[in-house]
Amino acid sequence: MSRSIHDIAIRAAEAPPKARQTNYPEPFAARVAGRCKQPLGDLFGLKNFGINLTQLAPGAVSALRHAHSTQDEFIYILQGRPVLITDEGETPLQPGMCAGFAAGTGNAHHMVNRGDDKVVYIEVGDRSPGDRATYPDDDLQAMLDAQGQWVFTRKDGSPY
Repeated sequence: MSRSIHDIAIRAAEAPPKARQTNYPEPFAARVAGRCKQPLGDLFGLKNFGINLTQLAPGAVSALRHAHSTQDEFIYILQGRPVLITDEGETPLQPGMCAGFAAGTGNAHHMVNRGDDKVVYIEVGDRSPGDRATYPDDDLQAMLDAQGQWVFTRKDGSPY
């Protein structure tokens, strides 16, 4: 069976966007409006880690500020100047800069596009079974279930 070039390589910018741009329940889903993720690793059947080409419109945020229990994350800025917000404070980023977020540190993070131009970046995260995410600024927590889907609850465990 022969493979086409599209099975081997693509232009990342031409990857289809996620059909559903967020898994957050309302009222949180609306807060990531203006974010567009194009999954890249899924196109090639990668199972151990995910890669997204992500765009943030002016005013958009990458995610709610969060920290993972077992998942490492990495970002590389291609275009634009987002502000990275962590427990240490705010760090302006620019093209060519990268940041990593080690699992289990509890150091919550996200990026905000406060500029007038879109931000484009690559994000990489592993797919650790049993991962949990905490959201220090919101009444939200998440757990990765056996099917690889995020299940969101309030901090007291009650469902949304």
